[in-house]
Formats: sequence, C-alpha cells, structure tokens
Amino acid sequence: MTVIHAGDVGVLLRGWRERRRLSQLELSARAHVSTRHLSFVETGRSKPTREMLDRLSAHLDIPLRERNQLLLSAGFAPAHPERAMNAPELRSVSSALRQLLDAHAQYPALVLDRWWDVMDRNAATDVLLEGCALHLLEPPVNAVRLSLHPEGLAPRIRNLGQWRTHLIGQVCARADRTGDSRLRRLAEEVAAYPGDDVGRPAVTDVVIPLELEVAGEDLRFFSMSAAVESALDITIDELRIESFYPADDATARCLRHRQPS
Repeated sequence: MTVIHAGDVGVLLRGWRERRRLSQLELSARAHVSTRHLSFVETGRSKPTREMLDRLSAHLDIPLRERNQLLLSAGFAPAHPERAMNAPELRSVSSALRQLLDAHAQYPALVLDRWWDVMDRNAATDVLLEGCALHLLEPPVNAVRLSLHPEGLAPRIRNLGQWRTHLIGQVCARADRTGDSRLRRLAEEVAAYPGDDVGRPAVTDVVIPLELEVAGEDLRFFSMSAAVESALDITIDELRIESFYPADDATARCLRHRQPS
C-alpha cells in the first residue's frame, strides 16, 4: 500500500504529467493554468487549490483511485468513495451488470475489477473453467492468472503464444496508465509462467481470437469490453464487463448445443 504524505502533491503531479508525456507548457495550455504556476506547484513553491487539482486530474486522465491520492497529498479529503458491490448506493449499477450477464447467457461473460479479479460471471463461463485446478478457482479468481497458469486454461489454449502476448500487453498497458504496482506484479508473475510469446494471427482474422479446446472440440472466441464511463465511485469506475462471442459458426453451434434444454 502506497503511503501518501502531505506535500507530495507536486511530485505526484509531475509524475502523472510525465507518464502522459506532456510538457508543462502543453498541460498548462490544456488546463488553462499558467506554466509558471504549474511549475511552482510541481516544485512545491505553491499549493494547488482543490479546483485546480480537479482540472489537472481531468486533463491528465487520472483514475479516480489515484485522484483521491492526489487530493490527500495536497491535504484535502478524498472526493471519490469506494463502496462494496452490495452497498445500497451501488444497487442500480449492480443490477444492470447482472442483467447484462444474464442477457449474454448463451456465451461467456464476466465482470472484472481493475486487477482482473472476477466479481461476477454467468453460467456460460463454465466452459472456460473446465479442467482448471481448484486452487485457481478459489476467490478471488483472477482471470489473467487463470488463463495463463499451466494448471489453468493454458494447456487448452491452442494459440497460447498469441493470447499470452495479448493479455500481458493489456496488463502492462493498464499498469502504465494507472501506475498501479499490483498490476505490475501481476504482469511479472504471469510473464514467468511457462510459454513463449510467439504466434501470429491468421490472415483471415480481424481480431485476436481465444482458441480453446473444450471436450475435444476447438472453440474460437473474441472478446469485447464495456465500462461505466460516468462513474464517480471507485468500485464502479474500475469494473469492466468482458463478453465473449463465437468467432466462427462451428463455435456458435457448439455453444448452442451445450445449452440446457
């Protein structure tokens, strides 16, 4: 857990600006703040107002969790709560997410948090879990770890090199965007699992498929991700729905036949 000290706000702001590859001039122009004042804030010679931090956070695309850290470092109270999924305030969003999972019942779909931990899933995801070691299915189940672990899906993924490169790249990209050390550790962990990063898509592929062997049949999926873009709560801000769709007619037919009558 990162310890935030009052007075670190300038260091944190400079770090976010550099992470976004913006100069002081570029950021000050976008946020309508003088370059001189921004420089003073970064060096600790001036204390930013809460309004200025909100404006800079928006232009730096800082996630809500890290915006709270920025506010704390400047001596302000956090602005964004982090509620449990079963909190009354989240009931409407939780219900909507469940409806989306149920509506997608024919195909696998999961609700994932920032670290790819599974928060909810539909019954169709059972097809992805067949044969996985029990210790990988103990909550919280991590979808990236489950996918690439040698006792998880990895032995059944026909294009493991390609899928592995795709997943690790996603984790690294989110770690870079958020500065989250837990994501960096996850990327390092799964990168150390057996397997290589080779593999090229077929000429006919328009998306990276997940090619998975299930009960002697090769199924091909592609995935789509959705998020609540207007979130003010950290929990909701970090949730993603990952929905899998058949990438060919054979997979669609197989999944239909697996549905309970």
